Amino acid sequence: MAETYKVAVLAGDGIGPEITQQALRVLRLIEQKRDVVFACDEVEFGAAAYFSTGKAFPDATKKACDEADAILKGPIGLSHEESEKIPVEERPERGALLPMRRRLNTYANFRPISLPKGMAHFSPLKPEIVSEGIDIMLIRELIGGLYFGSKERGETEEGLRYVKESLDYDEQQIRQILVVAFKESMKRKKILHNIHKSNVLISSVLWNEVLEEVALDYPEVRVIHMLVDAAATHLCLNPCQFDVMVMENMFGDILSDQAGGILGSLGLMPSACIGPDKAYYEPSHGSAPDIAGKNLANPYSMIGSVALMLDMSFGMTEEAKAVWQAMQSVFQAGFSTGDLSSASSGNTLLSTSEFGDKVLESLEGLIV
Repeated sequence: MAETYKVAVLAGDGIGPEITQQALRVLRLIEQKRDVVFACDEVEFGAAAYFSTGKAFPDATKKACDEADAILKGPIGLSHEESEKIPVEERPERGALLPMRRRLNTYANFRPISLPKGMAHFSPLKPEIVSEGIDIMLIRELIGGLYFGSKERGETEEGLRYVKESLDYDEQQIRQILVVAFKESMKRKKILHNIHKSNVLISSVLWNEVLEEVALDYPEVRVIHMLVDAAATHLCLNPCQFDVMVMENMFGDILSDQAGGILGSLGLMPSACIGPDKAYYEPSHGSAPDIAGKNLANPYSMIGSVALMLDMSFGMTEEAKAVWQAMQSVFQAGFSTGDLSSASSGNTLLSTSEFGDKVLESLEGLIV
């Protein structure tokens, strides 16, 4: 009997539905090649869900996520003008994304920053810096810090508007993400860059204290401490020095987007959000409402999120490798998407669906 995996599919907003469609085509091909069934439950999430149901994270979507073995999520969000039509507390990030992270306790965010040698020309960095490619795993704590701390807005006695937001972490939250990072380092080059701001933030002081305790259990891992502002500089000047990077929530949000820049596009950055019982997989980029529905978006990060799901949730490591290889072979064959190249670049530009076609064509020969 075929193994069945329940997958909640949250296509999201903007380009989400069209890139999700290409990702699901990959799952269907793997079903044909392997004794496995992906039972996909497609549900609404984000702005589209709000306009349909009045809630950005409807009860039906919560139920589907609770019952799923894994969750595949597309990008969410709208333009500023469209977002203004939604109450603040129901806007996609506040009303859907952060509540889902809290509900599922997906505290460990894996963001692979990968540009193989054959794709190094997509990077805006000088060829001598990235000629051998880039291979970094950025690990971000995902359910603590400023994004989840208490928030207050008001007016002073003098009539000045003010806000207060707290950056909250306890040692258990810090310890669990650091253990994840050390374990990942043991699988790779055993070099861990700890990104912090302990010269200013007392939260980073505690972070570093806990790291020194956790490090005792991983004596083979070399820890390199680096301030977050220095890390931003070094990602541009010498990204190849990094292997595994670990950091708190907001630092990870900012640096991972910068990492997309050194690759040439956030369209090359999938991610995995892992908790003790559940995981969801999503592109690191936004919903690009300006090109939604035009068949222009690069589906690499969405299909890459499927590869991460196959590996990390379903143990289908070889199939995941084949998906990565299939996607990269399309670019290495001289094809590109609009976010990475212009019409004058010499590359043959592919639409969203054409990229999906090429990936499936390659994958067909890789999974036998």
